Amino acid sequence: MTNRRLSNSTLKALPASVAAPRYDRGGVAPGIVHLGVGAFHRAHQAAYVDDCLAAGEADWGIVGVSLRSPDTRDALAPQDGLYTLAIRSSIGEELRVVGSILSLLVAPEDPAAVLAALTDQRTRIVTLTITEKAYLRAAGGGLDSTHPDIVHDLASPQMPRTAHGFLTEALSRRRAAGIQPFTVLCCDNLPANGATLHRLLVEFAALRDSRLATSGDARLAASGDARLAAHIADGVAFPSSMVDRIVPATTDADRARIAVELGVEDAWPVMTEPFCQWVVEDDFPAGRPAWEKFGVTMVGDVGPFEDMKLRLLNGSHSAIAYLGLLSGDDTVDRAFADPAIRQFVDGLWAEAIPTLPQDAGLDTAGYTAQLAERYSNTALAHRTAQIANDGSQKLPQRIVASALDRLGAGDPPAHLMLVVAAWIAACEARGKTLPEAHFTDPIDARLTALGSRPADETVTAIFDLAGFAKDHSHRMTLIDLTAAHLERLRRGGTAAALAALGIGSEKP
Repeated sequence: MTNRRLSNSTLKALPASVAAPRYDRGGVAPGIVHLGVGAFHRAHQAAYVDDCLAAGEADWGIVGVSLRSPDTRDALAPQDGLYTLAIRSSIGEELRVVGSILSLLVAPEDPAAVLAALTDQRTRIVTLTITEKAYLRAAGGGLDSTHPDIVHDLASPQMPRTAHGFLTEALSRRRAAGIQPFTVLCCDNLPANGATLHRLLVEFAALRDSRLATSGDARLAASGDARLAAHIADGVAFPSSMVDRIVPATTDADRARIAVELGVEDAWPVMTEPFCQWVVEDDFPAGRPAWEKFGVTMVGDVGPFEDMKLRLLNGSHSAIAYLGLLSGDDTVDRAFADPAIRQFVDGLWAEAIPTLPQDAGLDTAGYTAQLAERYSNTALAHRTAQIANDGSQKLPQRIVASALDRLGAGDPPAHLMLVVAAWIAACEARGKTLPEAHFTDPIDARLTALGSRPADETVTAIFDLAGFAKDHSHRMTLIDLTAAHLERLRRGGTAAALAALGIGSEKP
């Protein structure tokens, strides 16, 4: 085995079976800064941009930014930003080397370099995949102004830690320099993600404005910088988008297999499925790549597509993850092969589909059939523990919103609330039937502090901690349903909980 690395110098030596950039990477200019350059971005947006570069749109290269860890930079910088995308299905694997990431920065190491990239007049779009928890929302959905990193960024705007701080400071500098604002394109699974990020950033900028207004700094007041919130509210575009592609964690076995196929080493290839979807609201005052030429759906309103994905795909993914963990299934395809879990997912979809917009032309039957095929992909090995992370942040939009809509229409959400109970039961199983740190959640410390309580007390406390259905008239109904499910899970496991829904539990 050679120890040569994938890089610009080794591209030409790759086997003909491996798709690789044929454009001149040296002639590509940066036009996009991406915050949160993890595996999903590299399997999704970066691949679409790579298609555009190959078609001759050479001014849309990506500057990748890690807001926390240097791991991605350390893996890809010696490879000139190149990496392998392994597209896996039950019938085989296709390898593609992606070249759209031109450089990588690590924000904690050099925030000034990140701000310089964001302020560069060539940067016309900033995309984000920073996961739900990094938006630092309080229980009510607004900005958590007490979070230590938000407090830090308000006090030290020149040395930000958060996406809020970086975006706001960069927009301030661009405004002062007379440079058109970039478009902010959120690609995370948040409800109305563009509008949500817009609101959070305006809230952050308003807090910053307030600090400046009371600082006694006449120069800043005269510059108009104390009115940045209004500028962001009225002058910066935040289109919403919906993204979809399953991206399992890369293993050492994946690295070894791909190195053999390439003939060179790749420190961090990315695994994914053939399916890929991106629906984007077409609002880009500073311009954008011609994504629609490569399968991106450009629309006026992404809302219906987003709701379908969150409630049907993400909701069922969480269900499969938590029920799978409780049943001893470590991958999605194994859990979905369990007839009882498969039947439960059908029931979950039957509850969620009526909560979707009925006049938006959504093909829910075709969509769920496609999901069933994707979940059955035995080559993907998507770990249930990976999906299980951050349930308190994910379940409100994936499950609780559907359940509240069901109750509002006078229909019971029995399948939906079993997902919440399964999450709680899976959290309780860590350190017992599951490894201690098998998956994590932002409220883990407070969950542990709850100790062992009766099901109704546990569920009420967790609804309080996570802010589920806060102040909603149907909150107690959801708590009662969840507590009944949790009691059955505690006493008889998934078999008892599913049997209460009329579902059998035998495996083939």
